[in-house]
Amino acid sequence: MAQPQRITAANRKHVEVPLLDLRRQYAAIRDEILEATERVYDSQHLILGEEVAAFEREFAAYLGVAHCVGCGHGTDALWLSLMAARVEPGDEVATTPFTFFATFSAIARAGARPLPVDIDPATFNIDIAQLRRRIEQYPSRKLRVVMPVHLYGQCADMDALASLASEHKLRVLEDAAQAAGAAWRGKRAGTLSSMAAFSFYPTKNLSAFGDAGCVTTDDDALAAELRVLRNHGSRQRYHHDEIGWNSRLDSIQAAVLRVKLRHLEDWNTRRRRNATRYDQLFTAAGLAGAGLDNSPIVLPHSRGEAQHIYHQYVVRARRRDELRRYLAERGIGSEVYYPVPLHMQPCFAYLGYRAGDFPQSERAAAEVLALPIFPELTPDEQQYVVETVAEFY
Repeated sequence: MAQPQRITAANRKHVEVPLLDLRRQYAAIRDEILEATERVYDSQHLILGEEVAAFEREFAAYLGVAHCVGCGHGTDALWLSLMAARVEPGDEVATTPFTFFATFSAIARAGARPLPVDIDPATFNIDIAQLRRRIEQYPSRKLRVVMPVHLYGQCADMDALASLASEHKLRVLEDAAQAAGAAWRGKRAGTLSSMAAFSFYPTKNLSAFGDAGCVTTDDDALAAELRVLRNHGSRQRYHHDEIGWNSRLDSIQAAVLRVKLRHLEDWNTRRRRNATRYDQLFTAAGLAGAGLDNSPIVLPHSRGEAQHIYHQYVVRARRRDELRRYLAERGIGSEVYYPVPLHMQPCFAYLGYRAGDFPQSERAAAEVLALPIFPELTPDEQQYVVETVAEFY
């Protein structure tokens, strides 16, 4: 596959910098992928089996957790963790409204009620101080679980959350869908609570060739329950102790994930390197500041306790939608993660919230813009992105 072209003044009109280019990743590992998938084709063990078991062992070892239970996708991983935690209809699960739809939908699918808590405007993660105020001002026996989202690849404040959860006897379940390889004080996401849900959707830092996910835990009993729930609630074939779900991981996806897992640390390091380069370029261009009132761009904030893996490099941008159109016209990919907070989605109108209830989430939805950050992105392409943003402003 051809290498990304050198960007010059003469060819700028024909340059394309995609938000993500998985073809570059595949070109580098093609032989490994073909060898791994051919192994599955030859075995004809296509669902669960040894390939899945091997990935589960290897990912658990990478994280430093006792168990990894593969499943169909990240949405099911969230649901499985809630069901294994015995969340029941009428229970409440606190989480942020500024996240992907699956966080709320998995809670609703479990029969529980999402309890939105606004975000920290610096990290976009759940604001633990807001959560404490909510618990203390409106105590509820129905609140049983807190589900922090490690958004964009940066862990939530797990120190403050662990303290609060212990104080109020709440279970913590991580939504680690965007956080494969992220860490908090040296401990990886997926090991920071009783269970954690991961997504291996093709755009993720660790990605399959389709849908895939897993749940991780150190609890033997929970792991056993997760394995039953993902397989129609069955411990023995055709015997069903409970109503589970069909969410078994395909062997092909496990084989692909095993290959990619070997490269994950390098890819995450390169993402962090790209993020640092963006920070330097935007600062040198005079575009970055502490707020949009005095600068056109606010750069991502990485907490010192967190190892940010930059699943996305998300800035706040003045005149965000106009900037995005300008970038698209010049061949630069971008995305808004997420334009409508979940408390304002029509399907969650029954929760009774309205515009203004979670102002930080709503402001973020109007300002955030994800720029290309994938590991194979070149310095030349990053320079072009920053120069184009500068031209717009």
